[in-house]
Amino acid sequence: MDQIDKEIDKIRELARTLEKMKFGHYIEYLDNTRRMIVTNFISGLARGLGMAIGFSILGAIVIYLLTRLANRNIPVIGNFITEIVRIVQDNL
Repeated sequence: MDQIDKEIDKIRELARTLEKMKFGHYIEYLDNTRRMIVTNFISGLARGLGMAIGFSILGAIVIYLLTRLANRNIPVIGNFITEIVRIVQDNL
């Protein structure tokens, strides 16, 4: 009897843990294919937009810094950076 009580306590603890995790809601979400597709589509759009904006900002900062370095006329690096900045500006 003592072993059975221990097993029942373990099962109850597992049930409490699953309730805390809202496991039932997650299973309902997985069963609703349409909701899952819409949620994943929207999150994919948000990630893509975030990456595009982040890359644009990062690229602008890099071009700005390269332009500042090119204006300092550092002998070896200056010519190289000037050429890179010229190529980028021509493609814009």
